[in-house]
Amino acid sequence: MNIREIDKNDNKRIEEIIRECLIEFGANRDGFAWADPYLSKLSEFYKNQNREYFIVEHNGKILGGCGIGEVVGIEGVCELQKMYLVKEARGTGIAGKLVDIALKFAEKNFSRCYLETLNSMEAANKFYKKHGFIKLDKPIIETEHFGCDAWYIKELG
Repeated sequence: MNIREIDKNDNKRIEEIIRECLIEFGANRDGFAWADPYLSKLSEFYKNQNREYFIVEHNGKILGGCGIGEVVGIEGVCELQKMYLVKEARGTGIAGKLVDIALKFAEKNFSRCYLETLNSMEAANKFYKKHGFIKLDKPIIETEHFGCDAWYIKELG
């Protein structure tokens, strides 16, 4: 297994994985990543010193990924973004390794990490709590992901 930074050759496959997951969880509509205008160009979107998207690859096959991006308007806070894995990679420990690498990157420039998800994604919610994220009662800022109904924050460092 290899975890690496995204490149332009990954764009199509990671978009497919994200869209497959969004369909699986009923989030294939406005208010979720489904409607993000840069979903087909993640390698371009994450070319910024405060952003990065990490790809998990095994035997040449992309299994998923996740990103870190700044929360515009709140200094020192980043967001764990677009963390999706294919079904066969879930529950294998890969997600833990992926989030650890992403959070190490985040610690370089941020003091807290925020994320938005769905309560119906029960395994994901358990995963975030296990990795030190604290559930919030409401979002810390309004985003384009108004369909989310679960929000978390984690102190970094």
